[in-house]
Amino acid sequence: MSTSFFGRYIVPEAARLRNSDSFRTIPPIDDGAARELLYSGTRVLNLASNNYLGLAGHMDLVLGAAKALERYGCSSGASRLITGNFALAETLEAELASFKYQEAALVTGSGYAANLAVFSALADRHTVVFSDRLNHASIIDGIRLSGARLVRYRHLDMEHLERLLTREAQAEKKIVVTDTVFSMDGDVAPLARIVELGKAHGALVVVDEAHATGVIGRGRGLTAALGLSDDVDVHVGTLSKALGSQGGFIAGRVETIELLRNRGRSFIFSTALPPAVLGAALAALRHIKANPALGTRLMRLSKEIRDHLNGLGFDTMGSTTQIIPVACGRNRVALHAQALLMAEGLLVAAVRPPTVPDGTARLRLSLRADLTDEDVRRIRLGFSRLRVSFFP
Repeated sequence: MSTSFFGRYIVPEAARLRNSDSFRTIPPIDDGAARELLYSGTRVLNLASNNYLGLAGHMDLVLGAAKALERYGCSSGASRLITGNFALAETLEAELASFKYQEAALVTGSGYAANLAVFSALADRHTVVFSDRLNHASIIDGIRLSGARLVRYRHLDMEHLERLLTREAQAEKKIVVTDTVFSMDGDVAPLARIVELGKAHGALVVVDEAHATGVIGRGRGLTAALGLSDDVDVHVGTLSKALGSQGGFIAGRVETIELLRNRGRSFIFSTALPPAVLGAALAALRHIKANPALGTRLMRLSKEIRDHLNGLGFDTMGSTTQIIPVACGRNRVALHAQALLMAEGLLVAAVRPPTVPDGTARLRLSLRADLTDEDVRRIRLGFSRLRVSFFP
C-alpha cells in the first residue's frame, strides 16, 4: 500500500467523515427483518426494514429455503452461463413472468444488479436516458455504466420530461426510466403519462417496481394496478423487500430477456444466487399470489399512520404508500429525532445525504403488513410525544 496516498488522502478524509453528522456505522442488530428486535439490549419495534409483508421469517419461506438447501447444497458454483440453471431458477423466472403479465423474466443477484444489467444491455453511447431526478442510485449507476447520456427531469414533472424529450427528438435511441414507488419519499410516479410520452416520442419505457412489488396491484405492482403491464417495455423488481428473500429480476418480452442474458454485465459476470435463496423467493411469490390482500392491509395501515402524522403537523412529503418520510431538514435534527423515538421503543431510519439531497434529511418509516393494533398504538403515541418534546 502506498503510505503516501494513505496518509495524505485516506486518513484525513476518514477523519473528516468521522467527525461529521454524515458518518455512518452499522447498527448492532442481529435480525434486521424481524418485527421486533433487540437494539443495544433494548427491544424495539422495527420500522426501518423493507420486509413489507413480514415474510422474511414466514414458515413457507423457511421451508422453501430448507428444501432447496437439502436438495442442492449451499452454492450455485458459478455464473449461470457457465454452470447452467437450477430447475428452481427456471421455475421462479417462469412464475415471475406470469405474475408480471410478461413473456419472460431473468433473475439477478440483486435489484441493484438488475438495473445494471438493463442499461448495460439496452443502452450505449448513442442512447439518451431520461431519468426522474429521485430515481434509485442503481438506475443512475446503470446508465453511467452503459455510456449513455443521462438527462434528468424534475421529480414527477411531466411537463419538464416532455420538453426534454422534444429537445432530444433527433436522438437515435431514447429510454425513459422511473421508479414506480420512490424509496425515500414514498410517492408514486405518474406512470400513465410517462407511458403516453414514451410512446409519443418513440422511447423505451423502463420501470423499477422494487417498492411496489408485493404491495400494490394485488402484489403485481403499479403497472398491473393501472392496467399498463403491456405498455411498459421493461419491468424491474426485487426479491429482497416484500418477497422477503434476496435478488432482483427483470421481466419483459422474450427478445428483451435474451439480450439481457447475453449482454447484461452484472448477470454475466456474477455467481448465480444460491439455491436456498431461490427456494425462499419462489415460496414467497406463491404465498403472495395466494394472499393478494396482504398489500391492501399494509396500504390501509399506512394511510392510518400517515393521517395521524399529518394531523400532528409533520410533513410527510407527499407520501401515499407504506414508505412515510418525516421531513427534518438538517442531519442533526433527524438524528436527534431518531434517538428520541428509540427511547419510545421505535426503530426508525434517519436518512441523510447522499441518500437524499442536501438539506432534506428525514426520518423514514418503512411500514409492514404484520403490524398489530398494539404496534399502531405505539407508533401513534411515540410520534405524539416526539411532536410535543422536539417539534413544538
